[in-house]
Amino acid sequence: MDSQETVLVTGAAGFIGFHLCRRLLAEGRRVVGLDTLNDYYDPALKRARLEQLTSGNFSFSQTDIADAAALADVFRLGKPAIVVNLAAQPGVRYSLVNPDAYTRSNLVGFQNLLECCRHGGVRHLVYASSSSVYGANRTMPFSVSQNVDHPLSLYAATKKANELSAHAYSHLFGLPTTGLRFFTVYGPWGRPDMATWLFAEAIAAGQPLRLFNNGDLSRDFTYVDDIVEGVVRLLDRPARPDPQWSGAAPTPGSSSAPWRVYNIGANSPTPVPRLIALLEEGLGRKARIVLEPMQPGDVPATWADTDALQAAIGYVPATPLETGVARFVNWFRRWRGV
Repeated sequence: MDSQETVLVTGAAGFIGFHLCRRLLAEGRRVVGLDTLNDYYDPALKRARLEQLTSGNFSFSQTDIADAAALADVFRLGKPAIVVNLAAQPGVRYSLVNPDAYTRSNLVGFQNLLECCRHGGVRHLVYASSSSVYGANRTMPFSVSQNVDHPLSLYAATKKANELSAHAYSHLFGLPTTGLRFFTVYGPWGRPDMATWLFAEAIAAGQPLRLFNNGDLSRDFTYVDDIVEGVVRLLDRPARPDPQWSGAAPTPGSSSAPWRVYNIGANSPTPVPRLIALLEEGLGRKARIVLEPMQPGDVPATWADTDALQAAIGYVPATPLETGVARFVNWFRRWRGV
């Protein structure tokens, strides 16, 4: 990657966006960060992340990707060569109570981004998809060669829609696009609505910890630095047409257009009670677990097949859960003063 090229990172004040910006700046890249700083969770955490990004190569715009005119201005002024879209309304359960937020950010906002990339000379769009797209699939591990037409939440449906819209733009306009299906990302500066933080809060406060599906859950927990490593390696590898792809026997993970999707996960599903045990050990307290039934839109297990990612960039996430959780707990203790 040319260090003089500008990388636009949407969702720059978010969990993964912050870590990606910090990594790119450490490599001497020019980065434009964009975020709405909305109140889905405490904006103070988002601002605290931004305060860590002090490089002169970093500029920030408080912009909503759903605002087409404002987004076009960011592209006009910043002239990004590469765009990483990490701006989205996240969360499965929240989509049950506020579906409009997902339509606005994940559908309208993503469409605006595609148009800006199309007209702005962007040479590669990398965007966050999600393991949630696998929905009702039960064949493990989840592979990009599997059909993903049965989402179990609106959030998952919007992520699948992003993949489809990106394919249309790759086919029609030759825009190289790469979708990354993230698997349960965790680590320092994480999101307060995700399991690792929620469990740590409950344990530290001595409050009940709600464990769904009566505890019979497993997740492919993936450390945030491993996610960022995968993203960075892909930035300068724009998707190319797959010469082996055939419309007579189409494969879901590639295309005759410059379009790809990859899983980024640890390829190591872990029972959720194991995560709780590691948090208990790190925090020096026992959890008060309350078993509850499965929640609407949730799935019992996730597990990433990362063969396609390894073939593309020679890398798969490798941070052991024990190491990653210890790093999270150390940060969490400082942040919360525990």
